[in-house]
Amino acid sequence: MARMDTTDTTDTTDTTDTMDTASSGSSADRIVVVTGAGTGIGRATARAFAAEGARVVAVGRRSAPLDETAAAAEGRITPLVADITGEGEPERIARTVMETHGRLDVLVNNAAVVGRGSLGTLSRESMEPLVATNLIAPVLLAQAALPGLVAAGGVIVNVSTSVGQRAWPAGSIYAATKTALELLTRSWAVELAPRGVRVVAVAPGAVSTPIGLHQGLTPEQLAALRDWQIAHTPLGRIGRPEEIAWAITRLAAPEASFVTGVVLPVDGGAVVA
Repeated sequence: MARMDTTDTTDTTDTTDTMDTASSGSSADRIVVVTGAGTGIGRATARAFAAEGARVVAVGRRSAPLDETAAAAEGRITPLVADITGEGEPERIARTVMETHGRLDVLVNNAAVVGRGSLGTLSRESMEPLVATNLIAPVLLAQAALPGLVAAGGVIVNVSTSVGQRAWPAGSIYAATKTALELLTRSWAVELAPRGVRVVAVAPGAVSTPIGLHQGLTPEQLAALRDWQIAHTPLGRIGRPEEIAWAITRLAAPEASFVTGVVLPVDGGAVVA
């Protein structure tokens, strides 16, 4: 029996060019927009991108926290005061970035507000800020930024929450807006893939940020919340903003060019537990 010659069946496709293309873009070449960049995860993310060499536009409602975010970045972080829920503000942000930098590579939809209330106590007034900030604003900002992202072959990173994958009594509206953001992530990933734009999300668990204080919790209430969160987190601690920022920068990195449509929990195992 003649020996079967398998030489011709070996895949000899040269992937060098595609691999080089996928990993050639360095952070030093990129322009990144981070919303909610004045504190917490947004601040850590802006600084993490800047440390990699990117130029970051840090968006937030208050100038003083944004200035603090930018202070240690050696000019690589530019504050941009804006209320992303304001009429025409998403368009202004995108226009300012393109006029100033000429491109947009990464959009991080991080800004969010938290509200509490059980069914029977909710009102339109209590729900509208959550929907406007956590859901409508990211949609409008992504839409305004889309031409720049398409031109750059860019990335949208949405910041969700791991609680959105579980029940959250008295926090259902916040969780619902974040769950919706995850569905948008998957939908946009499919819609925008033919245009060269990736869309991913990070779902943080309990993280040490000022968001609890922004809810108006007393120190005692916040301490009780932290105790409960730690008890329900297998790794047994609260996360750090820098740990969430690491995940955001890695998913947005050129080396992640084959990753889209994913929602990555960064929660110490809380969801699986």
